[in-house]
Amino acid sequence: MTDSFNHLSGAHVKVSTPAPYVALVELARNPVNAFHEPFWTELGQVFDKISQEPTVRAVVLASALPKLFSAGIDFTALTLHQGSDPARTAFLMRKHILGFQDCISAIERCPYPVISATHGVAYGLSIDIISACDVRYAASNVVFAIKEVDVGLAADIGTLARLPKIAGNHSFVHELAYTGRNFSAAEAEKMGLVSRVVEGSRDEVVAAALELAKLIAAKSPVAVAGTKHLLQHARDHSVRENLEYTATWNSAMLQTQDLMDAVKAAQKKQQPKFRPLGSKL
Repeated sequence: MTDSFNHLSGAHVKVSTPAPYVALVELARNPVNAFHEPFWTELGQVFDKISQEPTVRAVVLASALPKLFSAGIDFTALTLHQGSDPARTAFLMRKHILGFQDCISAIERCPYPVISATHGVAYGLSIDIISACDVRYAASNVVFAIKEVDVGLAADIGTLARLPKIAGNHSFVHELAYTGRNFSAAEAEKMGLVSRVVEGSRDEVVAAALELAKLIAAKSPVAVAGTKHLLQHARDHSVRENLEYTATWNSAMLQTQDLMDAVKAAQKKQQPKFRPLGSKL
């Protein structure tokens, strides 16, 4: 029996255990999952807690609301720092933005693969959030938009940093960031933002994401966590740097018992069973 992850839930972010070693994280702030500071702070805290759970092997991030993923920022609750000294105001604003970025980056620094499942409306901050995920699935009814330009600012929580490294069509990334226009699941798949479009809405895309999570959770947790770490390193470094780093990394990781367990299971034509990352020798 695997551990339950329900205790990781907060006021607006719910965590459940739909399958062994799989955590389902659901955004749950009515009516439209609009983000205010307590909401994005809680999201970061939940993912930091998940990162400390040794029995988690894969995470699905979705919305608990049936009609949409998220409308983005809750502008009714947004407060801007104001003061008579622009320099001091800028210091305060920079600290606030960095803290906000850190909350969303908790998804990326989670050592386990995170799969986003979007449906309905996914505006503004939604793109920052899913860009920090490892795999992105979308329901066929989803409507995306990088909305920040329409409210007078450049997206600053991760979209402009990550999306150009995710999408294969930089021209299209620029078009969407400059115009703030809506784009469909089909367009998102074509540009490389999502890897799969699932016909239907919330239930269908979440089910598909959970199936992928269960497949990943059946693999060696040492191999999967190492693969995520090395893929992130490759993104931010040269090929040569990553090859050298991977050699160093695997000089330790190749000593794992998981390797022998996988070989023995293959010889017996059985499904291998791996210990949690945090289990004792």
